Amino acid sequence: MNDMKLCQSCAMPMNQPEAEYGTEADGSKSEDYCHYCYKEGNFTADVTMDEMIEICVPHMVSDEPGGMSEETARSMLQGLLPTLKRWQ
Repeated sequence: MNDMKLCQSCAMPMNQPEAEYGTEADGSKSEDYCHYCYKEGNFTADVTMDEMIEICVPHMVSDEPGGMSEETARSMLQGLLPTLKRWQ
């Protein structure tokens, strides 16, 4: 997982070909942030790290067999988000 590129705000995986990157003020692709978090050189939401965790958890939880529980998702994000560029 060390070579996996993640959004430096929400930790969404960004190394798939269909990943949608955010944009800088000049319209160029942001190398650090996804389109949900960053647009035209600004973050799309003024949130704390704890608020970001609460936003992200429901998107990670799955009822599918082997899916991630809410507890696991929250724990993972609490460990990961503090290491990301936006939250340092």
